Amino acid sequence: MQRWITLLSLAIGSAVTAPVALAAPVWVTAWTASPAPDRKDGSADAPVQFAAQTVRQDMRLGSKGDALRLRISNELGTTPLHVEEVRVRLKDGKAAALPVTVDGRTSIDVPVGAALLSDALPLQVAALQEISVIAYFPQPTRPAVRRTVVRVADGKQDAVADSVRVGYQQNVFSAVLVQRADRPQVIVALGDSITEGATASRGSLNQWPERLGLRLQQACPDRFVVLNQGISGNKLLDHGRSHSALSRLDRDVIAVADADQVILFEGINDIRHGGSAQPLPGRSAADMLLGYRQVAARLHAHGIRAHLGTLTPFGDSERYEPVSAATRTAINQWARGKDTGFDGVVDFDAALRDPKQPESLPANITRDHLHPNDEGYRRMADSIDLAMLGCTGPR
Repeated sequence: MQRWITLLSLAIGSAVTAPVALAAPVWVTAWTASPAPDRKDGSADAPVQFAAQTVRQDMRLGSKGDALRLRISNELGTTPLHVEEVRVRLKDGKAAALPVTVDGRTSIDVPVGAALLSDALPLQVAALQEISVIAYFPQPTRPAVRRTVVRVADGKQDAVADSVRVGYQQNVFSAVLVQRADRPQVIVALGDSITEGATASRGSLNQWPERLGLRLQQACPDRFVVLNQGISGNKLLDHGRSHSALSRLDRDVIAVADADQVILFEGINDIRHGGSAQPLPGRSAADMLLGYRQVAARLHAHGIRAHLGTLTPFGDSERYEPVSAATRTAINQWARGKDTGFDGVVDFDAALRDPKQPESLPANITRDHLHPNDEGYRRMADSIDLAMLGCTGPR
C-alpha cells in the first residue's frame, strides 16, 4: 500500500513540476493590398510605371508583432518582376532601415504568376503603427497590385523624404505578415473603390476599413485586425479592371488573409449600366443574390463568418438610371431579411443616404455622387456594430 502511495505522490509531483510547453508564435497578416492587373494608366508615350526610381510606400499595420515578412506579388503581372534594395523602417523611427531579403538575396526576381515571401525581419511594431517600405526598380516595371499611396524619387536613393509628392498608383507589395504570440480575429473588408478608399484624402488613413480597425483597437485592444481588400472598379460577378470577388475570394480572403470574418460590400459596379453609347443593362437582382449566396456558402465552408453590406446610393452619378436604382433597392431589402445565408448585415445605405433623397448621397459627403469623402467613410465605419464582430469591450 505504501508503495502505491509513494508512486502516486511521485506522479502528482511530476505533473506539478513538469515544464509547461509554450505556444509557438504565429504569423498574422497585418496589412494587405489585393493583386490587380496593370491598369495601363498613362499613355503609350508616357506610361505610369517605375523606371530607375526609388519608391516608398507607408503601411499602417493592423497588428503588433516582433518580426515581419513582406509578400511581393507578380501574380497578375505579364513580365518577370525585378526589384532591388528593398528596405523597411518604422515610419517615425530614427533607426536605420533594415534590408529585406528573399532566401538571403537583396536582388529579387519574381516569376510571372507568382508571389514571394521575404525572409523574416526582426522589427518590433505596435498595432496601428506605420512602417515605410522602400524599393528600387532599376528597369521599367508595371506593377500588378492595386493602387496605394506612394512617393517616387528618381535614381537609387537611400530614402524618400516626406516632402516628395504623394502619388496614387500600383505597387508590388500585397501583404505584410507579423509574428506574434497569439492569433487575433482577422476581418477582411472585400469590395470595390469605396472599400479601397479611392476618394479618401491621400495618406489620411480615412478609408472605412482603416477607421473600423481603429475603432476595434480602441475598444478591444490587440484582439482584431482589419484588412482592406478593396479594388477600384471591382465587381461581384464579372471581371472588369480586376478579377471579380467570386474569382479572387480564395486568394484574397482565404489564403493570403487567413480570415475569420468578412464584410462583403460589392455590387454597385455590377448593377450599373455599361456606360457606352448603347449601354448594356447591369446585372439583375436575381443574378446578384446568387453571387452573394455563393460567397457566404464558400466562406462558411472554411469556417469564416460572413457579413453583408447594403449598397449605398448613387443617384445623380454617372451611369445612374432607374433600372439599376430599383435593383439596388431590391438587393438591400433582401439583405435586411432573415434568409440571406449571411451571419450579419451592415446597413451602409442607411448610414449614408440623404433622408430627403434616399437615392442620393448628401452633397456634403461626396464629390461625385458615388464615392464618399472622409466624412462619409467615417459614417460607414461608425455604423458597424462591434458586438456583431465579437468585440464587447476590453477583457
